[in-house]
Amino acid sequence: MKIPVIRQFFQTTTPEQLEATLEVLEAFCEFRGVSETDVDVAGEMITNICGALEVHQLVKDGTPERDALNAFGQRVMGSIDR
Repeated sequence: MKIPVIRQFFQTTTPEQLEATLEVLEAFCEFRGVSETDVDVAGEMITNICGALEVHQLVKDGTPERDALNAFGQRVMGSIDR
């Protein structure tokens, strides 16, 4: 998870574009010939896209962008610490 990447995705793409990209990456990871390294890279992208989708939802619900990004980052870090 990289907050600057999530911010860039949030600012430059719509939720619909993110959803479509997410579907493609998930399908890519299921191909037989995909290497573990490729799956790791796609997994990182999937995490960032999911973060951007969550930030889109938080902003739609009225949270300022900066607070939405910070809240997402804190929630992820909190779940890792457990």
